[in-house]
Amino acid sequence: MELKKIDVSVISDLHLATHACKAKAVLRYLKSIEPEKLILNGDIIDSWRFSRSYFPKSHLKVIRQIIKMMEKGVKVIYITGNHDDFMRKFDKVELGNLRITNHYILEKKGHRTWIFHGDIFDNIIHRARWLAKSGAAIYGLFTLINKFINALLKLAGIKEITIYKSIKTFLNKKNNTYSHFEKAILNAARNKNCQTVICGHTHSPCDMIMSDQNTNIRYINCGDWVENLSAVEFSDNKWSLVYFTEYIEDEPNTDVDIPNKKDLYKQLYREIIFSSNLN
Repeated sequence: MELKKIDVSVISDLHLATHACKAKAVLRYLKSIEPEKLILNGDIIDSWRFSRSYFPKSHLKVIRQIIKMMEKGVKVIYITGNHDDFMRKFDKVELGNLRITNHYILEKKGHRTWIFHGDIFDNIIHRARWLAKSGAAIYGLFTLINKFINALLKLAGIKEITIYKSIKTFLNKKNNTYSHFEKAILNAARNKNCQTVICGHTHSPCDMIMSDQNTNIRYINCGDWVENLSAVEFSDNKWSLVYFTEYIEDEPNTDVDIPNKKDLYKQLYREIIFSSNLN
């Protein structure tokens, strides 16, 4: 397969360690690109759900692929999100080609792009964390129900559906005004003198121009790999919101050896350290 050469790829909200994650699609996407930088824009590993000891082989393959990309010289920027906020204490840590940070500014020819996860502008996260975690649990329940329904639909030869996505689309019909989330981002981007902002968090891919007080800010939400299989790419000196459509459910069995669940974090740590020693 010919690799697509790009300057930067930004992906967010993989939610590895949950049933909702489309890990096979993530893996196929990562294997299809050759970026100079890969920006993981938060909620990559879902620590809110990790205690359930669910981390299948396909999810570990995604981690392995990212490590392989680092070994080949790809700079990986890991921006922390709310579901992987345990990483925030490692802000500004660099290990070889891996950099962990809470936000990142990319400057190209005087154009500044501010990249962050987005939960800092979510009032629910800060004012009612218990509610946010309850919502995540409900989301997980919908995912399991959705898998069961889709299994029946597949047997009947009917196209699969995404229940949660349909409900969210119905509840969040776009109007002509900016949401509180978008207004907060617009004001913050103006203060940081950035012309473009890229975030995730909402699982709602979007590319639009926001205007206020004679200021135009390009707002891009890179979406997720649970519902939309979307990413943001920088190539030919421009940003593009792209959707990955080459997802195939069944793949050849090339499973790697999986460590005991209790040793998973230790093995991932060793692999990251090993990859940093190669550079």
